[in-house]
Amino acid sequence: MSLFRKGNSIQIRDVWDYNLEEFALICEIVDTYNYVAMDTEFPGVVLRPVEAFKNINDYNCQTLKDHVDMLKLIQLSLTFSDENGNLPTCGTDSSCIWQFNFREFNISEDIFTSDSTELLRQCGIDFKKNNERGINVKRFGELLMSSEIVLNDGVHWVTFHSGYDFGYLLKLLTCKSLPDSQGGFFDLIDMYFRMVYDIKHMMKFCNRFHCGLNKLV
Repeated sequence: MSLFRKGNSIQIRDVWDYNLEEFALICEIVDTYNYVAMDTEFPGVVLRPVEAFKNINDYNCQTLKDHVDMLKLIQLSLTFSDENGNLPTCGTDSSCIWQFNFREFNISEDIFTSDSTELLRQCGIDFKKNNERGINVKRFGELLMSSEIVLNDGVHWVTFHSGYDFGYLLKLLTCKSLPDSQGGFFDLIDMYFRMVYDIKHMMKFCNRFHCGLNKLV
């Protein structure tokens, strides 16, 4: 079944510090629209570990940890749907998805790659506006922790190779650096995000699909 019903328009609801009450809407709909897709925007890939690793998995895990620990989240997008792919309307004529904009990243002071920030600018992100009107990540983490979006067996997270996305959400939720080990990282994912479907992993078992997300869609 198609993710969107024919003829439905999509309303992107931008959330800032001044309208953070939007989060209450999500808390109202998550029981019915309990399939969650997410995407994070961050300042890019800025380093590569140089120490020796036993295998590529250890290398990738350390690279992820170094980036999440060092860098600051810029934006989080959340899409909620029911088991039939229908999106919430929240009392409007349009299907709703949410973009949460954060204030901590400062393009004048923080590390980033120019390719990543330029792409984000082209996609509409205003770094100055984020600094002035964005959400405090600690406040957002508190709201997320007290919601039923995490720590809930009834919520299903639908992802595509989302290690970095989960990493930044765990940093929000725990206010700590990521664990040193891959096992510790996955233990936290199992704790906060009880049911995860990683489409990229599932594609390994489908002979016809060997592509990225854009081609898959």
